[in-house]
Amino acid sequence: MKLQVLLTGNELMAGDTIDSNSSMIAELITDYGWRIDKKVTVGDDLKLLEQQIRDLAADCDVLIINGGLGPTVDDMTSLALANTTGNPIAEHPDALAHLSQWCEQKGFRLNASNLKQTLLPAGASIIANARGSAVGIRMNIGNCLVLATPGVPSELKAMMTNEIIPLLAAQFSSDYIKTQRLAVFGLGESSIQERVNKHYPDWPDDVELGFRASMPVLEVKLTTRGQDASKKIDEWRGKIIDLIDDHLLGDMPLNLAQSVIAAAKQHKLSICTAESCTGGRIAAELTGVAGSSEVFPGGIVSYSNALKQQLLGVSESSLNTDGAVSKSVVKQMAEGALNTVGADLVIAVTGIAGPDGGSEDKPVGTVWLAWGSRENLKIEKFFLPVDRHLFQTLVTALGLDLIRRHILSITGLPELMTRRRA
Repeated sequence: MKLQVLLTGNELMAGDTIDSNSSMIAELITDYGWRIDKKVTVGDDLKLLEQQIRDLAADCDVLIINGGLGPTVDDMTSLALANTTGNPIAEHPDALAHLSQWCEQKGFRLNASNLKQTLLPAGASIIANARGSAVGIRMNIGNCLVLATPGVPSELKAMMTNEIIPLLAAQFSSDYIKTQRLAVFGLGESSIQERVNKHYPDWPDDVELGFRASMPVLEVKLTTRGQDASKKIDEWRGKIIDLIDDHLLGDMPLNLAQSVIAAAKQHKLSICTAESCTGGRIAAELTGVAGSSEVFPGGIVSYSNALKQQLLGVSESSLNTDGAVSKSVVKQMAEGALNTVGADLVIAVTGIAGPDGGSEDKPVGTVWLAWGSRENLKIEKFFLPVDRHLFQTLVTALGLDLIRRHILSITGLPELMTRRRA
């Protein structure tokens, strides 16, 4: 099946709205062995929309049009389909029944703007929308099945899952495209590619190797097709995992916090945090994972020196002699958090995020991390000379990965950070 996607909306062209819908479509069809062949985005321009519908429909089996089915003047998909096919636009009884029921449930009154959503090209069928006011449109243009959907992500997802994918599955067989995505931290794409080139110079042409850098986790993607796609993916997945080694977090979708929570649960260990320069971001990442309360009782954000003393027991002499960003202070922060919270493990961090506050011996980007248990507390100094937001992102990610490695008894630092040791 050759499937293409047409996205419409000035908000997409202007960057006011980030396109997540095409990614959602791609993800939802993956398990069926399909993939998007082409994606086009256009603004709210009727003539341009008509032209793209004609061109794409002539070149694919299925065209999904996303957006432009609402009640306002910039919603043009239905009219564009009517003009493209030469069918008059008219009120569709099923669309009217759906809209009337939706308005009644929501306590809204039908008006002329709402009724615009019932105007469909003659001969078109509706696609049920369980979540919104606008039905989808189903029709054929030549040999192409055209499926138009609203742009609201929650509505699109429900329509894809409940209506569109079952419809496609009934008409099209699998293309046997298999994709495997792996989550990696601390190893760059160039390093992985070098390892592949060294160990597998005969990498097969029918197994695509791709990378997607999405700070702080790198996605490594393997794709192949054919009747033996699953077997082939499993084989090369194993080889890639051997190369990635302890930098592998697991299968996507997965982030660092999820991998830490899973490891802590598996080993029945609790974790606490003591944060300064990250301002609670490590704790926020951990608590963003459902079920984290089983292993994360809490953390302490001690941004000022006074709170480092009051909440974590950091000595005034260490703060005066060594400074807040020092080995002695991060050690006391870690010990203080363990004593206060009573957890098994700790992540503690203090650093200079910038853009001000640095000195000759402690430039902006300097950070001390402590992680581990009372009996096995590890401490390292790193230098990350990046902007403030990225600094906090990297330090948060590094802290999470270091405690993950500790829980899993992985020795050594992530490769990318060995060059950042200060």
